[in-house]
Amino acid sequence: MSPIPIGRLFKTGEGSDLVLTRTFRASAEDVWLSVTESDRTARWFGPWEGDAGPGRTIKVQLLFEEQQPWCDLRIEACEPPHRLEVTSLDEFGAWRIELLLTEADGVTELRFVQHLDSDDGVGEIGPGWEFYLDQLVASRDGSPAVAFDDYYPSMRAYYEGLRG
Repeated sequence: MSPIPIGRLFKTGEGSDLVLTRTFRASAEDVWLSVTESDRTARWFGPWEGDAGPGRTIKVQLLFEEQQPWCDLRIEACEPPHRLEVTSLDEFGAWRIELLLTEADGVTELRFVQHLDSDDGVGEIGPGWEFYLDQLVASRDGSPAVAFDDYYPSMRAYYEGLRG
C-alpha cells in the first residue's frame, strides 16, 4: 500500500510553512526522547554528536541520504518536551525546522514545521519529510522500515499542487 501524503502548506509573512503531523499513543516525554536522543534519532534519521543546548551546534549524520553525510545543526530553541527548533545550512539553502509536541489523554501529536523562504522545491522536500516521519513511526512501533521510492516521485505532484 502506498503512503498517502498529508502535508499542508501555509503562506506566512516570510514565505511558507510546510506542516506535517504524526500521532503517537505515548506521552510527550517519550516521543520527545525519540526526536532528541542520539541513539533513538539514529533509528529514523541519524545519530548526532556534540554538546546540545540552545545556541549550540551539533553534528548530525544523515543515515538515509547518499554517502551518509554529517551536517551542522544549530539548536535555536529547546523546550522539553514540547518544542525543538533547529536550523541548518547546506548547498540547498537554509533548513529552519520546528518540532511541536502536544499531549492529551496519553496521545501525543507531533507537528513538524519547516519554515520556507519560498515554496520552490516543495515537491522534493515534502516527500522527504513524509519518508522521515514515517521512519520515526516505524522505529517506535516496530513496523518494517519504509522505502524512499514509495514516497518520491509519487508524492511530488501532491506537494507541487499545494503551491496554488
